[in-house]
Amino acid sequence: MDRLCEVAYEPRRREVSGELQGFFREAAVRWRFGDFTLDVDTRQLRRGTEDVHVSPKAFDLLAFLISRRPKVVPKQELMELLWSDTFVVEANLSNVVSEIRAALDDTGRAPRFLRTAHRQGYAFHAEAIEEAEAKPLSQDVTGWIEWGSRRFPLCGGVHVIGRLPDAAVMLDSSTVSRRHASLTVSAESTVLEDFGSHNGTFVGDMRVTAPTLLRDGDVIRIGDVLLTYRAMGTGSSTLTYAGEAH
Repeated sequence: MDRLCEVAYEPRRREVSGELQGFFREAAVRWRFGDFTLDVDTRQLRRGTEDVHVSPKAFDLLAFLISRRPKVVPKQELMELLWSDTFVVEANLSNVVSEIRAALDDTGRAPRFLRTAHRQGYAFHAEAIEEAEAKPLSQDVTGWIEWGSRRFPLCGGVHVIGRLPDAAVMLDSSTVSRRHASLTVSAESTVLEDFGSHNGTFVGDMRVTAPTLLRDGDVIRIGDVLLTYRAMGTGSSTLTYAGEAH
């Protein structure tokens, strides 16, 4: 799992001030639904206090469907998410869905959690409550990525950009690969690198074909998603978190 800065979590529409304030982790630390808890950080599915075993692909699929709820996600998009570099048939996806349903005591005929949209895809259609715990504010945040009203903090280390639910910069767009690009962050620099993605990574109008040093204010295009890189100490010290999905 990618390294994430430890940052303070606040509810929606909270205005904060200060040089290191306003950085929020965008993915929920965990989701609660029915008797179950799905913890993205620890990659655990629990029913009450008991662990429920699922395969890594089943975990990723469940987390992704919850993050997209209540939308129907096309089968092809889910297959590309789970098997980005391998050709598989639709039956592989059906097997993973069956594994999730078995773990949740769910059924296809009368689903409580996973709904099948005939010949289209799957959707998580139950209520899921996002939870996150307040954590000490990290002192090594060097900058952040802006996506509309969202802020993804950057501290030292490698941060993956992609569609995976546990990506450091998780972008919910079909034009973004599951592991699309990375940001390597140090106290002195932030370097952007593409993972050979299908739709490419751009800084301004230039396609990223080699490690690229970012400067404050650079506009980054990941697929069709536009991001802005901000270096600490050069932007506004007051940030507003709206928390609405794109």
